[in-house]
Amino acid sequence: MKHLALALFLAVLFNQHLLTVHVEAGDVFIRIRGVHFLLNGNPYYANGFNAYWLMYVASDPSQRPKVSAAFREAASHGLTVARTWAFSDGGYRPLQYAPGSYNEQMFKGLDFVIAEARKYGIKLILSLANNYDSFGGKKQYINWARSQGQYLTSDDDFFRNPVVKGYYKNHVKTVLNRYNSFTGMHYKDDPTIMAWELMNEPRCTSDSSGRTIQAWIMEMASHVKSIDRNHLLEAGLEGFYGQSTPQKKRLNPSLDIGTDFIANNRIPGIDFATVHSYPDQWLSSSTDQYQLSFLNNWLDAHIQDAEFILRKPILLTEFGKSWKDPGFNTYQRDQLFNTVYYKIYSSAKRGGPAAGGLFWQLLTEGMDSFGDGYEIVLSESSSTANVITQQCHKLDQIRKIFTRMRNVERWKRARAMRRGQWHGRNGGRRIGN
Repeated sequence: MKHLALALFLAVLFNQHLLTVHVEAGDVFIRIRGVHFLLNGNPYYANGFNAYWLMYVASDPSQRPKVSAAFREAASHGLTVARTWAFSDGGYRPLQYAPGSYNEQMFKGLDFVIAEARKYGIKLILSLANNYDSFGGKKQYINWARSQGQYLTSDDDFFRNPVVKGYYKNHVKTVLNRYNSFTGMHYKDDPTIMAWELMNEPRCTSDSSGRTIQAWIMEMASHVKSIDRNHLLEAGLEGFYGQSTPQKKRLNPSLDIGTDFIANNRIPGIDFATVHSYPDQWLSSSTDQYQLSFLNNWLDAHIQDAEFILRKPILLTEFGKSWKDPGFNTYQRDQLFNTVYYKIYSSAKRGGPAAGGLFWQLLTEGMDSFGDGYEIVLSESSSTANVITQQCHKLDQIRKIFTRMRNVERWKRARAMRRGQWHGRNGGRRIGN
């Protein structure tokens, strides 16, 4: 009875958003309709995880079982999406060791990651560059341009300099057109990939007006879409409010980084919004309860804005709590996960725009050197793993209800069509008594 009531409630709310656009059944790419993700015409929920290390580890064939184990464990707990890096610029074991020059062994690592994700039914969000210095980041692009005689005064020139932008565009083109040596498909044609991400957490502190980042996202979103119309695109934003909504800037932690959650996500080529949340970093001197209060307000504001201003889906693409925090205990982490998951589920069950959360970060056994305090090893974190699994189950129940409703509607349409055809053949004559 509870599921029937929920189904009726969801039917009304969900159809309010979905009446205007038709999506073909059998469409294997994830699409957007109103404030929802769709897969095969049915609502899609993206409960998942971050694992930045996948390509790096998979580039060594002897280490690939770790990638397989991570996907296997994730899938067994119901997780459906992984976010990872499709960049590694300069430095040790790079993907791109000079502008336009690539390490084939590293690319084969990414090939394997995509093939293995497909095997376990996990979709991927692939990020194309880093704001930070790890794995090269925008600093590496700046150094490459300087070595070619470009006079650049700031790493933020990544977003302004034509030569640097050309390097980035070439990387985008190379990755999207990559032929996967395992699957035999070009990346841009592979439905295992859910979305591209322009950059991990873009920041331009030298221009707090937001104009620099806004122009860059517009230009690069157009570039990505000119190559690949199959896949969704997001900007990689953390969710900080900017000059387009000055009244909302009070919701930000004390950071002014030149991005604008509303203006950046309104760009037509950006298909869905993203938000990150690290109250233990942003409000490190505050109490645990104050951090949770901030988290509640932060998520409420972004979910509401996605629905009523952006009219696009939203994913919480990074969140977590570090065991390195003073006074940490597992209950605190589980409480934070439950807070995030409750906000997402509450939105999803009423037909809202929140479609999932991706915790930072998933590791598997024997990967201690990759730990940063936020890592979750599912086999070693039973209480947190249970919280994750319960959320996956709850979102899957919503998906199943919508799928059943859709199948009923298809059956009704087919029956009406058959009746119409029968009446047409018989001229509307009554047959029998």
